[in-house]
Amino acid sequence: MSAAAPASEARARHWLSFRIGTQLYAAPLDDVSEVIRDGDLTPVPGAAPDLLGVRHLRGRIVPVMDGRHRLGLPPLPPANPATVRVVMLAHAGQRVGLRVDAVGELLCSDGIDIAPPPPGRASRDDDPVSGVLAWQNGFVALLDVRRLCRAGDGNGHVA
Repeated sequence: MSAAAPASEARARHWLSFRIGTQLYAAPLDDVSEVIRDGDLTPVPGAAPDLLGVRHLRGRIVPVMDGRHRLGLPPLPPANPATVRVVMLAHAGQRVGLRVDAVGELLCSDGIDIAPPPPGRASRDDDPVSGVLAWQNGFVALLDVRRLCRAGDGNGHVA
């Protein structure tokens, strides 16, 4: 485990992987509440550019973010609309959805070193990539859900 890994990442051993474009990402399984099909969203005027809108989910209004935009990827249409999902993430009692191109497998990081983010990424305070895990002849970018949801912005709001 990297000495620079945040405390939340040091505890996370199980991750849910998902694909956005050609890149694999993963969120700590403890922070994933569920995975749902993409659906109708209500736009929010004046919202952050990466907020697609809000949706009703069992009596709650949940913001849904565009994974591509939030992670700084080119704005391409999803590869296959049938595989697009919304990964529901929870942090500090708040929920936020992240639209992804496809959900992957569960990963276990036991015994695998987590490398720091690529140079340049760590210098951005809001960059949600907290580390990199070597996986099946490639790598998975590990996400810090607190930073992904901007929960540390001091105003108590997620996204």
